[in-house]
This record gives sequence, C-alpha cells and structure tokens, in this order.
Amino acid sequence: MFYSGFDALFSILFPLVFLVVLGMILFTVVGNLRTWSKNNASPRLTVPATVVAKRTNVSRHHTANAGDMTGAHGYTSTSATTYYVTFQVESGDRMELRLSGTEYGQLAEGDTGKLSFQGTRYLGFERN
Repeated sequence: MFYSGFDALFSILFPLVFLVVLGMILFTVVGNLRTWSKNNASPRLTVPATVVAKRTNVSRHHTANAGDMTGAHGYTSTSATTYYVTFQVESGDRMELRLSGTEYGQLAEGDTGKLSFQGTRYLGFERN
C-alpha cells in the first residue's frame, strides 16, 4: 500500500525536478550566450581610466575520495579564484571588469592609464 503511493509521488516529482534542473541549465546557457553576443556587438573602446578597487572571489569545493561520501577515504579540496578590478573613467562612471590573475597582479589601486574594453569584456590596460 505504501509503495503504490510512493510510486505515484515519484512518477510526478521526478519529471518535475528534471524539468526544473533542465530549465535552470538552459536559462544559464542562454544568459551567457546573450552576454557574449552583446559584447561582440559592442564597440571596442579605449578610454582614460583609474584603477579604484580590486577584489577576488574564491570558491572552494570538497569532493569525497573514491566516491565514498562518508569521508572515510578523505576529501580532495579544490579552489578557483576569480579576479575583478573596478575602473573609474573621466565622466566619473565606474565599471567592474573580470580579469585574468596575471593582469590582476600587474595592476594597483590608483594606477592611471588607458582602459580598453568591449561591452563587459576586459581587453587591456596601458599605464601612463
């Protein structure tokens, strides 16, 4: 008796959860393609700018070794760092752009120079 109710619930919930997860994946992919397309359609600009702030975002992931979720075989930890720099242009507007770790390390707050970008895509910064 219990199993027939469970089977009915499972037959409803499994497709529903599957569709929600699929919808989230499609939403993310479409959003990323839209941003990529918008950046490609934007003009490449080079403007005088100042580095006003730098920040990082570190994400950490822990995965159980040997597929053992109890952790009996330990865990493997990985991390990924995303680098952002905020530039202020002559008009006073600010924009935060994502950079590589190498570019991030070469910039310091207060640096002035020429910022090259295309939409939200960082292309380079040439110091004065």
